[in-house]
Amino acid sequence: MIRVLLVDDDALTLELHRDYVARLDGFVVSGECSGARAAVSAVLDREGPTGFDLVLLDITMPDGSGIDVLRALRARAASVDVIAITGVRDADTVRQMATLGVFQYLVKPFPFAVFAERMAQFRTHHDQARSTEGAATQSEIDALLGRATGAIALPKGLSSGSLEKVSAALRTVGPLSASEAAERLGMSRVSVRRYLEHLVAEGVIVRSARYGTRGRPETEYRWNRD
Repeated sequence: MIRVLLVDDDALTLELHRDYVARLDGFVVSGECSGARAAVSAVLDREGPTGFDLVLLDITMPDGSGIDVLRALRARAASVDVIAITGVRDADTVRQMATLGVFQYLVKPFPFAVFAERMAQFRTHHDQARSTEGAATQSEIDALLGRATGAIALPKGLSSGSLEKVSAALRTVGPLSASEAAERLGMSRVSVRRYLEHLVAEGVIVRSARYGTRGRPETEYRWNRD
């Protein structure tokens, strides 16, 4: 049984997540917290065989953020898995949570079907981690790192390395057209445009018309700050 700690400062959200977890086989709510400091204490006080396997962690709380919680836990070598469940969408927060090792990032509100899918992915990851002994194969390593799920698959012909290069250009330089990004990155305009349009479809960047020059307006892309 996977022991879950719920962390959220909203009582109705705690109730909803408690109900969601109760509907899943193989999971049980073993604790609830409504603040950042309480969450850190709860995890550290129950480390070991009877500790929590998973924390469903809110990001914004009155006494601290989910980022604060994760930093405190990682600083104390707490290896508990975390799924961030929050309404915060800004890219910087997502990157920080990823750096601190969250397994998933769920944006509120979401239906039970999405929640159940992500929890099933976590259960596969958890079972794999428990069953893998000795030297792991490449596929086992990928599974342990969460790279084997369809949720992170790229369209055919796109690479994660080039996608990160294009993303970084938009984050650091600001609005760019496909031609400008291609020149900066040393890639073809057609190739860069494919990556840009993929990021638009994922909601990471937004597309708009750039006016001020003769002829048809040029399309530019910028990081989504919403």
